[in-house]
Amino acid sequence: MIVRKPYSSLFLFFLFFFGLINTTHLAHGQKPKDTVNRNSDLDVALLIRDQQQANVDSLLKERLERELIAASGNVKKTFELEKKLREIERTDSLRKLSQLQEIASLKKTTKGYPVVLNLDTLFYIYTRTGSFDAKERAQAISEKINKIYEDAFYNPDSLRINSLNDSHDIIYKKKLIILTVGNLDGLWLGKSNAALAKDYLNIIKNGVESEKKSHSLINWAKRIGLSLLVILMLIVIIKVTNYFFRKTANYIVNQKILLGNGLVIKKTQILSPKYLEGILLKINSIVKIIVILLVIYLSLPLLFSIFPETEGWTNTLLKWILSPIKGATKAIVDYLPNLFTIIVVYYIFKYILKAIKFFFREIRVGNVKIKGFHQDWAMPTFNILKVILYAFMLVIIFPYLPGSSSPAFQGVSVFLGILLSLGSSSATSNLVAGLVITYMRPFKLGDRVKIGDVTGDVIEKTMLVTRIRTIKNEDVTVPNSMVLSASTVNYSARTKNNEPGLILHYTVTIGYDVPWKQVYELLTNAALATVHIEKEPAPFVLQTDLDDFSIGYQINAYTLQANLQAGIYSNLMENIQDEFNKAGVEILSPNYNVIRKEEK
Repeated sequence: MIVRKPYSSLFLFFLFFFGLINTTHLAHGQKPKDTVNRNSDLDVALLIRDQQQANVDSLLKERLERELIAASGNVKKTFELEKKLREIERTDSLRKLSQLQEIASLKKTTKGYPVVLNLDTLFYIYTRTGSFDAKERAQAISEKINKIYEDAFYNPDSLRINSLNDSHDIIYKKKLIILTVGNLDGLWLGKSNAALAKDYLNIIKNGVESEKKSHSLINWAKRIGLSLLVILMLIVIIKVTNYFFRKTANYIVNQKILLGNGLVIKKTQILSPKYLEGILLKINSIVKIIVILLVIYLSLPLLFSIFPETEGWTNTLLKWILSPIKGATKAIVDYLPNLFTIIVVYYIFKYILKAIKFFFREIRVGNVKIKGFHQDWAMPTFNILKVILYAFMLVIIFPYLPGSSSPAFQGVSVFLGILLSLGSSSATSNLVAGLVITYMRPFKLGDRVKIGDVTGDVIEKTMLVTRIRTIKNEDVTVPNSMVLSASTVNYSARTKNNEPGLILHYTVTIGYDVPWKQVYELLTNAALATVHIEKEPAPFVLQTDLDDFSIGYQINAYTLQANLQAGIYSNLMENIQDEFNKAGVEILSPNYNVIRKEEK
């Protein structure tokens, strides 16, 4: 026969009822500040309700087990009780699984608040108790532990655990409740409440004892002595560093052979020995300052780690210098695949350009001939292809450049593009004109030309300008756009490659009384006597004018020295005067009147 205890069922009912009221209060009693906290508080309330329900089920399970023992021999009653026990066990298992999943979900978003003694973190609080949230609870526990630490008559044995049902209080001197470990604390950390309370008690005892020991007079004396030793070592290191860099500076000054001729790149002196010496000394000084500052900075964490009050600054100082180094190292390692890609692309284009350069060099020297493609087009065409290939290479490697996808990098690129497009219109027109001139081939280096009002020899051709040296030894720079728009006279074009040469001409006026055949002969003789005038083709004379008082005769002669026109013309005029004076023929250019005295 089963003996039922009516107060047992009544106790279970009231326990469940008050648990439900408490859960409702926790779920709805206080409005949180945001949606995340509201959901978190609701989840915590549900966990508490589940734990309270678990306690109710545990009591119910104990009652059913007692009834099962009492119902021994009653098969039907035993079957019903066993069925209820299995149902409670199944519900308990599902509840535990749900609690574990809920806690795992809450741990992703819930922040723990540290319980701190001086600057040391003892443990973290994640759950609330009653109206105290986790942050307020951690602050209150920290304040109470600091009171214990400041107690001049502190005794570790005064710390103990007071247990009531499933709640465990850590008490100091029977009056100060430091911490209460509830059901939710054990659930959160996966421990029983008693075990967790014992752990907290040991942590608090060890923390207080460790802090008191570290702040004893003996330890303070040791720390001060160690600090003085560190400072002394720092002074020694700085003196050794100064001595080393002073020796380095003296070595730079005294070793003149080391400086040689200064900084020379491809036979071009970039820096004189004096300036190179100054730069090396400046670098030596800068490196010395950096090393000393680095030694001082790295010694500060060592000094701060000696004293508990400043020990927290150690990690901060190290983080300031180690975090950038770590970040830079990680960035370099992460960038290595992109760097390898850039190097491969660069070398591919480099050897392609070498092959193309070799091909065009062969065209220039005449080993390779292409119909309709002149030899002097070879290198300009190669330069154009080189610019195109380098631009194409830059387009390929641009996505692999560090920071190429950042808005700042893109903004700078756009700004430079706009700046170049707005400020280089004239340069672009000259560049295009230079390309056109290259393929028009109106002149070559060394040719005597006349461009606009400028006459002289071409001494340089670039993609932007053409430089001309006049007969007065003046260097004139002519933009290529002006060369393209103005007429160009090339005096040297017919003086090469078996051409007859340039025709030099000069006109004189002779009176009607002189036979034209005599004039032809005199002018031809003067031309043949002139230096750099070719015998073949022979000089010839043309009559250009039949004026009122004279006839215009133009002497034409061939020369292969177009760059010496001024001297040839001068010598031609000298010879014309000599020939006509010798023959007694009067030259009437310019026109003038002669009053001759009659002979008696």
